[in-house]
Amino acid sequence: MSVKTNIRALALKLLTSYEREGRFVNLLLNTAEARALLPTERAFLCNLLYTTVENKLKYDYFISVFAKRPVSEIDSEVRDIIRLGMCQLYDMKSLPDFAVLNETVSLCRAKSARSFVNAVLRRASENKDTPPYPDENKNYNRYLSVRYSIPTALVRRYANILPKEELVPLFESFSRVAPLSLTVNLTKTSRDELLSELSYLDAGASKYSDKGIIVYKSANPAEIKAFSDGRVFVQDEASRIAVEALGVKPCDKVIDVCAAPGGKSFLAAILTGECGCVKSFELHESKLSLIREGAQRLSLGWINASARDATNPDSELFCTADAVIVDAPCSGLGVIGKKPDLRYKDLSALAELPKLQYEILNSSKHYLKTGGRLVYSTCTLNPEENERITDKFISENPEYCYEDFSVGELSSIDGKLTLYPHIHNTDGFFVAKIRKIK
Repeated sequence: MSVKTNIRALALKLLTSYEREGRFVNLLLNTAEARALLPTERAFLCNLLYTTVENKLKYDYFISVFAKRPVSEIDSEVRDIIRLGMCQLYDMKSLPDFAVLNETVSLCRAKSARSFVNAVLRRASENKDTPPYPDENKNYNRYLSVRYSIPTALVRRYANILPKEELVPLFESFSRVAPLSLTVNLTKTSRDELLSELSYLDAGASKYSDKGIIVYKSANPAEIKAFSDGRVFVQDEASRIAVEALGVKPCDKVIDVCAAPGGKSFLAAILTGECGCVKSFELHESKLSLIREGAQRLSLGWINASARDATNPDSELFCTADAVIVDAPCSGLGVIGKKPDLRYKDLSALAELPKLQYEILNSSKHYLKTGGRLVYSTCTLNPEENERITDKFISENPEYCYEDFSVGELSSIDGKLTLYPHIHNTDGFFVAKIRKIK
């Protein structure tokens, strides 16, 4: 059995765990077996598993066409084996088709299964140049659903948010691999110094922030010296924009109410400097280590992380903060390109989110001093979780108002800004800035 066959077998095992146990892909790739692989082997595994999960609706449609039977009638393990084969044929193309067929078929335990998988993948190989998508003229939403592997209900949700002509660019942006985005720890170095040091990775300056670096060559952050010694940390452009919108100043007191994994707290601490203070709250005790370890690596000793439910604010801190960060839990509909699991969430399960988001925002207002600023942000494009939350807050709290902001070439409209992956090359994100006026 070849090395790549072994990796495919591991991919099948992890894909089975994903389907049967509902475990997140990133957690599956952190198992001992996956961590034990060589870097090139792990890269192949990550690509294979992430791409298969991301495109499984598309592959299932192709399977039903080529197998001439519904996917629901196919044994689940056999279906997952074919999905992995489809992934390599249509979206990875790392080996000749005959090799993909041979090594994928070898994953089957039963002779009958091997014959079936071989037949389906052969038909798939013969039709690579003309994939059997649904007729877009008959049912455009169904076509988009299969073409971009996004459930039809979610396609309709996006169609209610954006004009029809923007749907394809948005969905294509979800399929692109985003470059690595880093934030410079200005307490240790300068961006110019790091740009020179990281030139071997084709690093460039962010167009939105003088603290951001975009790495265009594929790179593992843990293998970048500047990351390991605390001179940079990983942070998407949108997350960085949200903190910059807040206008944190030296010596400010900042409270981050939903802080894990810590990126916004880290940038806030860099901006306050050692004379400032950042309190990072997180509901789940298990996630606090992400904040504490990151703060230690970055030498940001003025970050204090502790467990707290954001709907139950600490009364001892009322009216003490210059700035508050509310990065609310959300549906994640702006980051499904990075987190393929999210596209398959039951949308009905998200119905309670706006209630929670409003409760968190309304609780967090108590931390602000008069004149203090608050940023409410999410990584979703869903208006029900974004401007409808903040508009309701402003209408019910006359002592608070929206405040416009600019970050780089971006400017808010009435204190609100929505970032779109296909327009801004960031995560899909919403940012609103609010000031306490009395």
